[in-house]
Amino acid sequence: MKHQIPYHPYYRELLKKNNLSFDDIQTTDDLVKLPFTSKEDLAPTEEDRARPKQFMLQPDENLLKKYASKGTLIKLAWGKITGKDVKRELAREYKPIHLHFTTGRTALPTPFGYSERDINYLKESANRLIDVINVSPDNIAINAFPYSPHLAFWLAYYGFTTVGMTSLASGGGKVMGTQKIIDAIERMKAGLVAFIPGYSYHLLREAVKQKRDFSNLKYIIFGGERVSPGLRDKVKELLAQLGAKDVQIFATYAMTEGKTAWIQCAEDSGYHTYPDLEFFEIIDKEGNRVKDGEPGEAVYTALDWRGSLVLRYRTGDMVQGIEYGQCSFCGKTVPRIKSDIQRSSDVKEFQLTKVKGELVNLNNFYPLLSGMKRIEEWQVEIRKKNNDPYEIDEMVVYLCPKEGISYDELAQDVKKKVYNDLSVNVVAEQKDLDTLLEQMGMETELKEKRIIDNRPKN
Repeated sequence: MKHQIPYHPYYRELLKKNNLSFDDIQTTDDLVKLPFTSKEDLAPTEEDRARPKQFMLQPDENLLKKYASKGTLIKLAWGKITGKDVKRELAREYKPIHLHFTTGRTALPTPFGYSERDINYLKESANRLIDVINVSPDNIAINAFPYSPHLAFWLAYYGFTTVGMTSLASGGGKVMGTQKIIDAIERMKAGLVAFIPGYSYHLLREAVKQKRDFSNLKYIIFGGERVSPGLRDKVKELLAQLGAKDVQIFATYAMTEGKTAWIQCAEDSGYHTYPDLEFFEIIDKEGNRVKDGEPGEAVYTALDWRGSLVLRYRTGDMVQGIEYGQCSFCGKTVPRIKSDIQRSSDVKEFQLTKVKGELVNLNNFYPLLSGMKRIEEWQVEIRKKNNDPYEIDEMVVYLCPKEGISYDELAQDVKKKVYNDLSVNVVAEQKDLDTLLEQMGMETELKEKRIIDNRPKN
């Protein structure tokens, strides 16, 4: 890692501002000398759209001569002797040739670049991901993630192809369409499907209506959003109706800035990391590292990536800690991030009265509403009461009850549960399924719009 920092425009300047030399960063313990990096440092703005480029490694001849490792210097010298195309070799290692973008967490999408070397590392990490869940390459896989410059789709694509698994990259409901994906799962006798959780429930519900046969399905990989225990149970109920019994559901944890994803080896295990590729530290509210196993915010550092990379990046993700030693489920000894993860960026302040604001953790809506078996679909909208920008904030829960369920009773129950869990009063409104699915962008958005904030920006 330390040999790459001089090629990084942002961290080169950051070290200079903090009177640090490149040699001051030798081990992961030395990382505490660096200030944290945040989303605000990365994200492009209208005034500075090129800001993300400052996070791409950009070695030149002078920097290489001064800071390159002995191995790299020998390679460069040998290349000149033999006439080998040194520039091409450097381009393979450093030049971004593939981009992913963040989605919805910054004002403008933030690009992250992969060099040719990074693509090989992405394939390797995808191979490890499949190895963690111990799925045979003899299975047929369906990649039902939406096609886009987004980590979930490409990691699944490289994962299935790298291990030699026959797979269909469907592009999700927006590209191939839900009906054709349902047909493919049944006709190809798919053993594994990779989904965004909310979309999986929609697709499986449609398959149940059509009385399809998914009896060959044994594994589901979820990515792109949090998976609550309640949603797992509802998905398994639908799978059982499709003839798919004893299906294992594996959740992943990922971020665009991390350039890969980490998966559970079992439904109750932590997320298995790759300690040669990244380093996680957990910090408290004051920014200090906590003791091993204690909860806090996950901070990510890239160790052996090229292209775009970040050091001491505050993810905004609150975790219950990191487990070390042997995994009690699979026996692997890599560090594992405990499975209960919440986005601190989803803890927002609402002016629920005209006197004071209150903090509400939007994450709590997911396990609460997704776990209620009487709810077919739901969405939360935050808006100003009576659409008056000077009025108090109002939270509306749009509900579609399951067939045969009384809406009035369900609405009262939802309002009561939300108040008990979140200490806020909500307005409930009934929506039919088609209207709600369209409102959520179930087959038109990268991720369905489960919680939307329609308050004026200013």
